[in-house]
Amino acid sequence: MQQCCIKGFLLYLWNSIRQEMRQNNFEVIIIGGSYAGLAAAMALGRSLRQVLVIDAGEPCNKQTPHSHNFLTQDGKSPREISSIARKQAEAYPTVQFTSDLAVEGNKMEEGFEIKTKKGSIYKSKKLILATGIKDLLPAIPGLKACWGISVIHCPYCHGYEVRNQSTGLLANGDFGFEFGKMITNWTKDLTLFTNGKSTLTEEQTSILLSKNINIIESPVKELTHQNGALKSVKLVNGNAIHLKALYAKPDFDQNLGIISSLGCELKQNGFLEVDQFQKTTVAGVYACGDNTNMFRSVAFAVSSGNMAGAACNKELIDESYSL
Repeated sequence: MQQCCIKGFLLYLWNSIRQEMRQNNFEVIIIGGSYAGLAAAMALGRSLRQVLVIDAGEPCNKQTPHSHNFLTQDGKSPREISSIARKQAEAYPTVQFTSDLAVEGNKMEEGFEIKTKKGSIYKSKKLILATGIKDLLPAIPGLKACWGISVIHCPYCHGYEVRNQSTGLLANGDFGFEFGKMITNWTKDLTLFTNGKSTLTEEQTSILLSKNINIIESPVKELTHQNGALKSVKLVNGNAIHLKALYAKPDFDQNLGIISSLGCELKQNGFLEVDQFQKTTVAGVYACGDNTNMFRSVAFAVSSGNMAGAACNKELIDESYSL
């Protein structure tokens, strides 16, 4: 009697393990559930693929009140757009979601194995990295509170809303020169803060000054604001410049834990190397969204995610026909 109970328990345990193994195996795992990841999930869900989206719930634009330059969604909050997108992706029965952080990825003989912070292990034939990037904001008091609200990164996303207003640019050298030229399309009241000695060439300096762009070399001490709405830029020399908006392009980090463990190559500018179909340098791994391109916009993220999902599905189809 006792032996029968033990055998029954072992059989139950084995079946449970097998069921869990089946449940943790997918055709495609998508790491990141923001715009790019959700677009890839929808493309694959509509392709009848078994998909798992692993999402830690920390989008880089979580503080931004409004998103722009995306047809049908112009002016909506990023949270509202992603919430609608998530519900639409979840409507496809082959798409699953889990709230977790992917910390390690390994290429196996037949696909990939992903380990998460909560200790789960998932396997898939293909992998899509929609991991975004992490902004490394300058250690200037007040800047973090204003980031995405009045300290902004892109004139195409936010320039219209601060058009013809007193605006600043935190940059230097060639980038400061080129970005400064661009911003003058939206405002003629522009101040360039080099935050230390200018590295502009004499010619660049002359051109900017001829366009009435003020160049300030004194280091920035702090940003004064009210609930993220910029009031002024205070300088180390004691002066304060009153502004409505400040453009900045901070450095960034990739999710190097996953990227390094998989062996995906980065370009010199720090973004993931991908081809026109969003394929990385590792076979079977795709990438989309902010981790692949400096043009950080919701519209681009959705476009690249859609391409990654479609190209990934095409590769699975081709492999099913290979002899």
